[in-house]
Amino acid sequence: MTDQQWNDLLLTIQGERKGTLPTGFIIDCPWLPKWYGISILDYFTNDELWLKANLKALETFPDVMFLPGFWSEYGMCTEPSAFGAKSVFWKNEFPFAEKVIHSSDDIDNLEVPNPETDGLLPFMLNRLKNAQPAIEAAGHKIRFSVSRGPLNVASFLMGTTELMTTMMMEPDKVHKLLRTITDFLKKWHRLQRETIPTIDGMLMLDDIVGFVGEDEFLEFGYPYLKELYDEDVSVKFFHNDADCTMSVKYYPEIGINLYNPGLDLSINEIHSATENKLVVLGSLPPRDVLAACSPEEVYAQTKEMIAAVDNKSKLIASSGGGMPPNVSSENIEAFIKAAQEFSI
Repeated sequence: MTDQQWNDLLLTIQGERKGTLPTGFIIDCPWLPKWYGISILDYFTNDELWLKANLKALETFPDVMFLPGFWSEYGMCTEPSAFGAKSVFWKNEFPFAEKVIHSSDDIDNLEVPNPETDGLLPFMLNRLKNAQPAIEAAGHKIRFSVSRGPLNVASFLMGTTELMTTMMMEPDKVHKLLRTITDFLKKWHRLQRETIPTIDGMLMLDDIVGFVGEDEFLEFGYPYLKELYDEDVSVKFFHNDADCTMSVKYYPEIGINLYNPGLDLSINEIHSATENKLVVLGSLPPRDVLAACSPEEVYAQTKEMIAAVDNKSKLIASSGGGMPPNVSSENIEAFIKAAQEFSI
């Protein structure tokens, strides 16, 4: 993000931004490689192509805030790899992390990884360090530390069904697992900030939050997220595009001030549930509209989506979730055109 975009983001969070409605998208491996014309494997393994793909997106759409911006990642293998998960990579499919917990007893043997040395994390951070001069020469800075959230990481380490079952049958085991993961994630975010001093925001992504009821969220989600977001950064960004009905009202208490939801609640419903304390990055249907419709339909539906929002000062126009595969440049341009017809 440029300094101007970062300042605009801060003003939006503070409810003080004026002018054209801002637009922003989460972009990563599901969209960037194919849009740029390379394989997913090349995107992960060739740092030069990774950098060029990200820079090309910024050059093509200079008015868009791309979040987190220069996301150094290896898909869902990123955090599980530090715990020893076998990472499976295909040329043009999304990578997969195999389970490391095969029974609840395995949780007792899990140790807190060292993000400086373990799994794919050193490669991620070194990619950012090496790319930082070119990123800053292009007028941008690295602004966010990034990770999946505790429940999301737990679901990859032991399987989603197994995690849910163990929550009910052996809750103490799940708390022990989440304690280990949370301690690891705290170290990982702090290492990112220490390594890249321009970082003043954090992004966590955790769709498993949307798979549990309110009581389960309060027991297994809330305390660990609140601990993780208790850091001295300006932007506390959360992505959960599963159902947020049972949890969203607690996000401001956790410290979250920017939220990328799915489509289960409208933007007005989210604003109401959180007393307008959250900036929403949303919420055009990503697959069925942004990716699948014509530019004319994207333009019309984007205008309709934004017009329905009562408090546009707490909105960054986006999709309901990250940028999905196969979104064309023409559809993004149609989205931007529609959003720029609104002011706050």
